[in-house]
Amino acid sequence: MSGTWEDFVSKKIVFVYNADSGVINMLKDYVHKIVSPSTYGCRLCSLIYDNRGVKDSWKEFVSQLHFRSQFLHRDEFVDKYGMKDDELPCVYMEKDGKLDLFIPASEIDQCNNLEELKSLVSGKLAGMLS
Repeated sequence: MSGTWEDFVSKKIVFVYNADSGVINMLKDYVHKIVSPSTYGCRLCSLIYDNRGVKDSWKEFVSQLHFRSQFLHRDEFVDKYGMKDDELPCVYMEKDGKLDLFIPASEIDQCNNLEELKSLVSGKLAGMLS
């Protein structure tokens, strides 16, 4: 994924949750994470959210990425881009409406905490710039 600086600034990071949008889904997910966190299906959600919402340290991290970013629930992603065959949650790099898988679910699932997720994202971006 090498290229010019202009190529990089025209890209957007798209984080896709393995959960659907909407108030009812949000409430079901909230309860599921409390009652049975080990069986909750979205590792990305588990890492970046706590009981009050998105963790402040994640918000700060994303704001300093120097890339535009977007967070989509599964249903929002399908509506915007059509269905992809990649397992969720995952992260794509988007340029001109074309998506490339950037971080697969298997790598997100290996993260044990938020710091490991931030290191994963930072490492992938650094590799892209080298």
